Amino acid sequence: MSVITTAVVEAALFTVIEPTLNQSLGQLNAIESISIDGSSVHIRLCLGYPAATIAQDLASAVNDTVGALAGVDKVSVDIDWQIPASPSANAQQAIAGVKNIIAVASGKGGVGKSTTAVNLALALAKEGARVGILDADIYGPSQHHMLGVGERRPQIVAGSGGGQLMVPINAHGIDSISMGYLVTEQTPMVWRGPMVSGALQQLLTQTRWENIDYLIIDMPPGTGDIQITLAQKVPVTGAVIVTTPQDIALLDAKKGIEMFRKVNVPVLGVIENMALHVCSNCGHAEHIFGEGGGERIAREYQTELLGSLPLDISIRETTDSGKPSVAADAESSISLGYRAIARKLAANLWVHNLAASVVPEILIADD
Repeated sequence: MSVITTAVVEAALFTVIEPTLNQSLGQLNAIESISIDGSSVHIRLCLGYPAATIAQDLASAVNDTVGALAGVDKVSVDIDWQIPASPSANAQQAIAGVKNIIAVASGKGGVGKSTTAVNLALALAKEGARVGILDADIYGPSQHHMLGVGERRPQIVAGSGGGQLMVPINAHGIDSISMGYLVTEQTPMVWRGPMVSGALQQLLTQTRWENIDYLIIDMPPGTGDIQITLAQKVPVTGAVIVTTPQDIALLDAKKGIEMFRKVNVPVLGVIENMALHVCSNCGHAEHIFGEGGGERIAREYQTELLGSLPLDISIRETTDSGKPSVAADAESSISLGYRAIARKLAANLWVHNLAASVVPEILIADD
């Protein structure tokens, strides 16, 4: 009878591929522990991003691989995730209670950025993360409407260091703050740039965020005051660019990527929205706004196409109703698309944070 050892089990686990990043569990340092009791093996894995959707499939792959080893009769697998904070989360300008800040941006309006941002936030929460969303479009806030918050106003509480803080409003399992909570829909924000920048800083720093794994910031379109303020005043972990496949949108998306590069904010990927329309009557599929644009811009700027989303009436209908796609039906095909993009984004962020936290070795030579 073969005697199973930890080294043999570990070697087998090094052949199991984690599906989101397409790397082995060993490469990702995801093997937390291996315990052996006779012919029974218990394995604990720990990922650095929320992965509720793929956890069962990954456990099955581990079970099949280790279960095939000589001497193994029983395999049990536990999969958990611990989302690490960005190395900049401890910086002087960091936002208290927030581990990672992700800016969702576009070069122009009308590409579905806000709808994508709120569904990404909801998708990350469904995958197992604690998520907040901040509506940084001071002139035209929309998240309060998309989340169906209505006329609710944030509670004001005393801060631990003095002063007052706003308690974010929880909707569909995510914490949210928006200028839309503080003014009526009939109130125009007739403000100059410095006032807008000040309002953004107040929303960020005077909100009581609590143990947020990912703070999604829904950016206004363009490359103006808000974008500059965010880059200079807040340690943004990474940015996501939303675009449609049409050439004019891609031109503006490129400007967005270049802007983040100039302020040293890594672009974690591109999301192509309204990529394909399928007729609800005849089933004919058509690329109304062009084809392959997201892939081209991602390749040009050495980033990644996180995914493509369809032009579908249900996305608009659910968002307008105050219950976006992922909140309305987390298992629909559209919601699963958002969740796959969210997992890829979070996994890329995990790898980025790991690379950023590595301290370079300093070599001292006599010459």
